[in-house]
Amino acid sequence: MSETRHLLDDLQASPPDVRIGLSRAGVTGVEKAIRLRQKLIPARIDCTVDLPPSQKGVHMSRFPELFEEAIEEVVTESFLVEELAEHIARHIVSRQSALRAEVRIEARYPRRRETPVSGLSTQELVTLIGIAAATGDGVRRVVGVEALGINACPCAQGLVRGHASERLLEAGFEWGDVERILALVPIATHNQRGRGTLYVGTAKPIDAEELADIVERSMSAPIYELLKRPDELFVVEHAHLQPRFVEDSVRVALKSALEEHPDLADADFLYSRQVNFETIHAHEVVAERYGTVGELRAELSGEVAARHTELRDWLGAD
Repeated sequence: MSETRHLLDDLQASPPDVRIGLSRAGVTGVEKAIRLRQKLIPARIDCTVDLPPSQKGVHMSRFPELFEEAIEEVVTESFLVEELAEHIARHIVSRQSALRAEVRIEARYPRRRETPVSGLSTQELVTLIGIAAATGDGVRRVVGVEALGINACPCAQGLVRGHASERLLEAGFEWGDVERILALVPIATHNQRGRGTLYVGTAKPIDAEELADIVERSMSAPIYELLKRPDELFVVEHAHLQPRFVEDSVRVALKSALEEHPDLADADFLYSRQVNFETIHAHEVVAERYGTVGELRAELSGEVAARHTELRDWLGAD
């Protein structure tokens, strides 16, 4: 048995026929139950390592084994998903003798909220994301969230408003009356359920639930599993009074993150993405922005960033 294992180990460590290094090699979609904030929840774990041109492969079977060990070590503690990702990444570098390991964990986390008017308790699920990249010299980590909301389309609303103005004027209303009517009555538009994503890369502690609030506020209105009629009215009217494109949601989320976390360093990282699931088209629309906090602060002050630092570059930086 030990001889067979030794042969397999030697095979993985042997040089490949084609001497090309791999950017990533590992396992994806490993499902585990983890205890997060005293709740046992399902999680999906991806883990990869950089593979040099001199090595044929990695020991794939060892990844789930290392996941179990890492989870067991922190299961009795109060930990965050990004802390678990960091813990696993450090283990992989140590046990696999890897130059670099990257771990991504996604966990569906239940949040208790109240409906906006009736005040009923409802459970909403958000996706918590922890990403860590470790080397022998150190580790960088990211905390992130994905949350759902609703976006009302500003473009269609402008078209409806213009057409309504024309019809009211043709019906004999004065322009001042038309303006007052349109200010009082919500203007129709098509709306879409949207999924917003926000990452913060920093060594500072960040509350992922606060990030979920930022993502939801970046859209026209939040959504709820449970809605009574007064709540439904509130959500629909709120959305139509605050129409937003996907581009708007990305920019609002980033600006809010910077305002609510002024202690972030310029070298820290932010990433925002918004996907809207269209109702009048057969496609989806998407917008995203990534970069260091310094790059984004510079743009908010009126400069144009020379580059947009990507996540993998930030994770791999010294």
